[in-house]
Amino acid sequence: MQEDEKEVKGMTGAAARAGGAPASLQSLLAHAWASGPFTASDAMRATGLTRSTTIEATEQLVELGLLQELPDARAAGDYRTGRPARRFALRDDAAVLVGIDAGNAHATVAVADLRAQMLHIERGALRSDRAGAAERREGILALVDAALRAAGRDREAVLAVCAGVPAPVDRAGRSPAHGDGFWQRMNADLVDALDWAPLRRVANDAALAAVAEGAMGGAVGASDYVALLAGARLGAGVVVDGVLLHGAHGGVGEMVAFDHVEGVGSADGLGAHAAALARAAVASGSIPASSPLARIPTAALDGRAVLELAEAGDAHAAAIAEQVGAVLARIVSVLASVYDPQRVIVAGAVSAGIATVVAAAGRAMPDRGHLPPPELLASTLGGDVVVLGAVAAARDDAVTGALRARRRA
Repeated sequence: MQEDEKEVKGMTGAAARAGGAPASLQSLLAHAWASGPFTASDAMRATGLTRSTTIEATEQLVELGLLQELPDARAAGDYRTGRPARRFALRDDAAVLVGIDAGNAHATVAVADLRAQMLHIERGALRSDRAGAAERREGILALVDAALRAAGRDREAVLAVCAGVPAPVDRAGRSPAHGDGFWQRMNADLVDALDWAPLRRVANDAALAAVAEGAMGGAVGASDYVALLAGARLGAGVVVDGVLLHGAHGGVGEMVAFDHVEGVGSADGLGAHAAALARAAVASGSIPASSPLARIPTAALDGRAVLELAEAGDAHAAAIAEQVGAVLARIVSVLASVYDPQRVIVAGAVSAGIATVVAAAGRAMPDRGHLPPPELLASTLGGDVVVLGAVAAARDDAVTGALRARRRA
């Protein structure tokens, strides 16, 4: 600690000092991000830094614009005797975070303050998956700019941005080649397109769903879990021993293996299974014309509509949900045998009506297996799970990279 103090005091200028004592500054900044208003004594107890190092680091972070000094303890009503303590807090509005869910045909962009409190959410359509990468990229960036304008900010205010795409993504933000170019269209070289942001990350959408579930959803407190995106296509974000898994090419959680699993047969999502079963039942005449299912136009008969009818008590939709639950049980059994998770959380837009399917899957799970079965839950985060995960990931990147970014600025 004494060497740390000596090194800090020997530097001049906020940016230089930030480079001179990253350990103490980073420790204090992380404390500020995790807490509310604090005094030097609070920070000393939390970080283990000496008083002089804490005070010096606090002043540097104020000069860098990351902390703000608040009215002292007397003004805050917390003063007793002696000299009132100076109080500080993270400058929530010093910059913004941007989270992007760049789906196949739709995108959602969220702008948040440094504590990940939402300032604005913008939604828009993208060209179909056959659109060129350049058109898709331009559409995503236009939506980002619209979201920033609506939040009263611009690109200069962004500290960290994270984008989720329906493709495997490696640690450098790139997607591997795909037979028909689908992954390249979905990613669209976003890591390059976002190079105006000091901190940027592109990730698989299911991986970001796992981040969201761990931060604020069904996996809070769990170190081993799978977030299963189960709408149009299956995808999984996998956390083992508290670490989000990627793989050499970002392929952990790709579900193509289910093409070869009896009783599943494809990587189609639960919504796609429900819609296909409902259409077949209507076409065969096994569902009477009086049923709400039969009254839905074929083009609008998607998985969400089927599962919401099932949850509302429609008997014909409930029968379909029971069949989809049997498919989910097989999927979960395979994931359990490969990753040994404590929990599997079914997430995504389809989760709004998934409770009936999850209950059916629980009934269909084998009573005995090689390992104890995971707890199976329906996500409570709805269709925004990916963009929520993107904002949470951007916040994590900001916590660890804000000093580096300010030093480069």
